[in-house]
Amino acid sequence: MNLNAFGDLTVYPQSVVEHEGTTYFLARDPASSEKWLGVVGDAGGFEGKPHPASGALLYPLTGANAAALRMRLPWLNPVPLGLRTSAGFGDRLGLATPGHAAAARGTGVAPIFAQQSVRENARTRRSPQEVLDDAMWGVFQAGWREPWGADADHLKEPGVIAAFVEAGYTFFTVDPSDYVDNDADTDIKTTLDEKLQTVPWEALDSSPEDLMGHFLGLEAPLDGVTLVFDEIKVMRAAVKYGAAVAHVARMYRRLRELMGDRPFDFEVSVDETETPTSIHEHYYLAAELQRLGVRWVSMAPRFVGRFEKGVDFIGDLDELDRNIARHAAVMQYFGGYKLSQHSGSDKFSVYPLAVRHVGGLVHLKTAGTSYLEALRVIAEVDPAFFREILAFSRNRYDDDRATYHVSAQKSNVPSPADVLDADLPGLLDQFDARQVLHVTYGSVLDRFGRRLHTVLEQHEARYIAVLEQHFARHLAPFRQE
Repeated sequence: MNLNAFGDLTVYPQSVVEHEGTTYFLARDPASSEKWLGVVGDAGGFEGKPHPASGALLYPLTGANAAALRMRLPWLNPVPLGLRTSAGFGDRLGLATPGHAAAARGTGVAPIFAQQSVRENARTRRSPQEVLDDAMWGVFQAGWREPWGADADHLKEPGVIAAFVEAGYTFFTVDPSDYVDNDADTDIKTTLDEKLQTVPWEALDSSPEDLMGHFLGLEAPLDGVTLVFDEIKVMRAAVKYGAAVAHVARMYRRLRELMGDRPFDFEVSVDETETPTSIHEHYYLAAELQRLGVRWVSMAPRFVGRFEKGVDFIGDLDELDRNIARHAAVMQYFGGYKLSQHSGSDKFSVYPLAVRHVGGLVHLKTAGTSYLEALRVIAEVDPAFFREILAFSRNRYDDDRATYHVSAQKSNVPSPADVLDADLPGLLDQFDARQVLHVTYGSVLDRFGRRLHTVLEQHEARYIAVLEQHFARHLAPFRQE
């Protein structure tokens, strides 16, 4: 196909594909940054008023046309990724997938290009279908032909699952943190005795007697250590996580019901809790979920230290190294799943530790870092606009930080007027500024969303390059030769 035959439109070369006698491509109007789906050949099933151009028909990037294109080009559908080394790329703007694909290409790391939680969807005012469609158009633009996934992230209740299933998601992360009793770590025995009676035994198809019969005195030979359960350890695990196990099983059954015969990846996430997951508790979770028939592809325990948003690990790396090694030993004892690292953005000191202990059996989950790198581009190309965003974020931080575990101090973030234009991008490398900008994304998008999109669309090549460089650093330790 002659890429120069479309007048003022720019065709993305990597998107051009001929399939079963029809050619498809993505084109962009440089003046408006609007993108179009081009079809040369059989255009049946696409909706909207086409724009003729040199024998091609150009269609708007609507949800209906996304669905029609997925029917034509099967590699544009997300699929389960199983036990492959994988990474989730959260994209709160719907513009980052081409940059993510550029970074993932050639690494052997299986990407999850569509990844959004219910909370993130609410804050960005996007639906599960819109998130998946945006990722799909990015996959098409980048010419990505390898398997990729779509993660319905941090699902908390059964009622929210259906929208993700209907949209075509293939990876489902269940977050039972609301059912975790963090006080169990320090409760005395009499309190544990009382709480043990309130565990939802019927939902667990078990009883306190069954629990003790199965775990008390159990000796599990792990790699390098034998795990032994005494009465207190059994009680703490059941009190802390018993209700969470029951909830995960309930979510899994609902998902199985909705998915029917379609395969899917299932992740269990207990990372967003106040207290770390002990090695005995990890064993308890795996053993009980297995007993209840839950099949999961990855599990995210709460590791020691602090995995805060948008910054590197905070804590003792030697202690974390030992902690990951112990969790890896439990994972390997049960087999058949990966260790998942949530809040994984920018944890560059942690990645080598994970690889050392689990090899390729790892899932890395990132989210807000792509938004932060978008702001880096804004700081480069439109300093005045970035100053507006920074000032607004400083004012919103005290309210917006409420649902996050972050430790940035607003007082450590310089006033926008005190920073030279050339130094503005560097604020994205400063701890406090980075976190303040991270957690205020919902408020920023409410206030500046359309304007922010316009600037990034006008500087698309720069945003792709910045993301490629940023995520190449994330993925390098996990590269599969």
